[in-house]
Amino acid sequence: MNLVRFGVSLPGELSQRFDALYRKKKYANRSEAIRDLIRHALVEEEIEGDALVIGVLNLLYDHHKRELQDKLTLFQHNHHDKFISTTHVHLDHDNCLEVILLKGQAREIKLIADQMIAITGVKHGQVYLTSTGKELR
Repeated sequence: MNLVRFGVSLPGELSQRFDALYRKKKYANRSEAIRDLIRHALVEEEIEGDALVIGVLNLLYDHHKRELQDKLTLFQHNHHDKFISTTHVHLDHDNCLEVILLKGQAREIKLIADQMIAITGVKHGQVYLTSTGKELR
C-alpha cells in the first residue's frame, strides 16, 4: 500500500475537539481517525442506489401478536436470495429480537427493511447498511 502524506489546516478549537474525540474513541493517532472518517464517507457514497451492500436489520416485536412470526418467515422465504442469516432472541416473556443479515443492491435492501419494519406488530426496527469492503483499503 502506497501511503500519501498531506497537511490539514483546522481552526484551533476544532483541532482540540477532534483530538479529544479520537482519544476518547481510542484511535492510536490522528491519521487512523482521519482514515476512518474518510472510509465512512466513502461507504456512505457507496450505499446509494445500486451498490452491493450488506445490511443488518434489527426487529423488536411482540411474539404474542397474531400471525406476526408467520408473516416475517414468509417475507424471508419470498426474498430468500437477499437473506444471509437470521438470529432470533427471546428478550423476555413478551418481546423478541431478530437480527437479520441481508446482501443485495442498496435500494432493494432498504425496501425489504422498510417493508419488514412496517409489518403490524413490529415495535421497532432499524437497518444499518455497509459496504462489502471490496473498494475499501
